[in-house]
Amino acid sequence: MFHKTLLSTLVLVTSATSLANSPTPIDPLADLPFYNQTESGYSLDFDGKNYRSLETTVNGETIKFRAFEKIVYVKNPVEADYQTINFYVPEAYFNDQEINGFNANSAPIFLPNAVGGYMPAKAATYDKKGLGASDKPNAIQVALSKGYVVASVGARGRTLEKEGVYTGKAPAVIVDLKAAVRYLHANDSKMAGDANKIISNGTSAGGAVSALLGASGDSADYAEYLKQLGAAEASDSIFAVSAYCPIANLENADMAYEWEFNGVNQYSRMDMSRLTAQGFNDRSQPKPRIEGELSAEEIKLSAQQKAMFPAYLNSLNLKDKDGKPLTLDEQGNGSFKEYLRSIIQESAQTAYRQLAQNSEEWTNFRNQYSWLSFEKDSIAHLDWDKYIHSEKRMKSPLAFDALDLSTGENNLFGTDKINNQHFTDYAQQHSTATNASLADKNIVKLMNPMNYIKNKGSAEHWRIRAGTSDRDTSHAISAILAIKLTMAGKNVDYATPWGVPHSGDYDLDELFNWADSIVK
Repeated sequence: MFHKTLLSTLVLVTSATSLANSPTPIDPLADLPFYNQTESGYSLDFDGKNYRSLETTVNGETIKFRAFEKIVYVKNPVEADYQTINFYVPEAYFNDQEINGFNANSAPIFLPNAVGGYMPAKAATYDKKGLGASDKPNAIQVALSKGYVVASVGARGRTLEKEGVYTGKAPAVIVDLKAAVRYLHANDSKMAGDANKIISNGTSAGGAVSALLGASGDSADYAEYLKQLGAAEASDSIFAVSAYCPIANLENADMAYEWEFNGVNQYSRMDMSRLTAQGFNDRSQPKPRIEGELSAEEIKLSAQQKAMFPAYLNSLNLKDKDGKPLTLDEQGNGSFKEYLRSIIQESAQTAYRQLAQNSEEWTNFRNQYSWLSFEKDSIAHLDWDKYIHSEKRMKSPLAFDALDLSTGENNLFGTDKINNQHFTDYAQQHSTATNASLADKNIVKLMNPMNYIKNKGSAEHWRIRAGTSDRDTSHAISAILAIKLTMAGKNVDYATPWGVPHSGDYDLDELFNWADSIVK
């Protein structure tokens, strides 16, 4: 029988449901009550009594599981609809069975977040026809099929407002994720899965906060925020991080962006004004776009930001795996640029070798990428400048701390009363916005995983992915993070998948193969 406390007393409260016949709601759980609400508030003790028995199909296999949903993970929620966990457990674990070598006590806990654009995100569900609709099984379903327990988490975001007060500005999103992890640690003896094997997962801004969650485990910097929410008195450290295209290191991201994309003057970007929180976080839906070309002033800004990047990069004292320095000269050239070029070329080589020699796809590949030089069945060289100019940029300068305070990141660093703020000295000094203010540098610090890599409670295992066609942030951002983690002795799996745009969860089999390799 199930050996963890209380779980043997589970009571079925709804009949089994076939997900194939589920409707397609915006929020499949909207009508469900909060799992742990009491007359006096929210209990942080998991009782295991209320759940739904469900099933889904993954790759032709029927997966039965129990769903404990809308668990509010703090005693004093500010936005209870967002500060929840959806907890999913394979049914086999209630019958003393194993999946993939895991049992009820040893199963790792997969912790996905649905954060996008630092917008508010409700905890994602198993229902692929609900949040994040797709024809393919979502990450939650795949995780269950591979024997993982799933703790899908929601978090506040930058646009939330209640009675004239903004409730989701930085650092709310990371504080919420930490509170959720604390709930899992505090209830480890009562819940399926091993809270010492939590693996976070996120994409874009969600990838950034996944990385931040992993880096900043148990840091005292967040203690007062967690106390205010009534978070459980427990650890908020995690075992491993999966971060897809992380929009991180925001205070240095403008410089990095222009270092990479300077000279690319045409852009194609999302129209943020036409996106709701729900629409932004649903990555299955096409996003409205704006096409244009940089103005003369923006081209000047790009050059200035590019010129600022080498000093920042060199201040990091980066080294490759052989201990050789990775640096840039004043023109932005040097060993770091060559390192990143080689990473992209390696990705091209991997994709090329997967094609049958002399096939139509093989020929098309050679013809399509004029900036690759071929030698027999190998790629001899990737021309960096031609690669950079092969696609439009996504953002115009300043990409993140806009001079007119128009970006989502400006919105993120607002306060409870101020909607948008600058978060770099450069943007504040050159601001075109009326009465612009600068975010508290301590708040900016709390949102950057780079500041916590040497933190005692940081995760040991990291998987970072940023596609070669991603133009949402510079590839330097993910590379710097991966290099610094490796230098700190972490186990890092970093790659730039060929032809992949700004996206995540596109390689779930590979993701869980990696996860298996670090937990078994």
